[in-house]
Amino acid sequence: MVPQHVLVLNASYEPINVCSMRRALVLLLKEKAEILEHAARPVRGVARDFAAPHVIRLVYRVKVPRYEARRMSRRALFARDGYECQYCGSRSRLTVDHVVPRSKGGDSSWHNVVTSCAPCNSRKGDALCHEIKMFPRRAPTPPRPDVFVDVAAPKRPEAWNPYLAAAA
Repeated sequence: MVPQHVLVLNASYEPINVCSMRRALVLLLKEKAEILEHAARPVRGVARDFAAPHVIRLVYRVKVPRYEARRMSRRALFARDGYECQYCGSRSRLTVDHVVPRSKGGDSSWHNVVTSCAPCNSRKGDALCHEIKMFPRRAPTPPRPDVFVDVAAPKRPEAWNPYLAAAA
């Protein structure tokens, strides 16, 4: 089976992103990347066949914003928190909760938001954690690099694991 998603590594082998097969082939044809892992079955072209990449590495270093500066999304936040409420552990009706409520000066940064189920979020309301004795199980921090990979490609191929394990 030809992979649909391709892991993109920086020149320093740091995972950057996941791209489509088409985008990966363009990077390879323009000689901006090289194949590190490929599938057994090739991609058929008009004139010739191409190795189907699983993992590519850019031949030049790209400056990537630090993970704290990467745009926050609900999917990335839920993935960071393991798809469970940080107050009770529930996995249903997930929402976003500001640890320090916005009404009390809290911002929408990785350091101030956690995954919460709707009942816990309603119970907490706009109170501070110490006022109602509801504390997140883990302190909110910027996500690891592989969280963004999991959001882009929920089914992680086995060929990616050595490259993502090194980055964790």
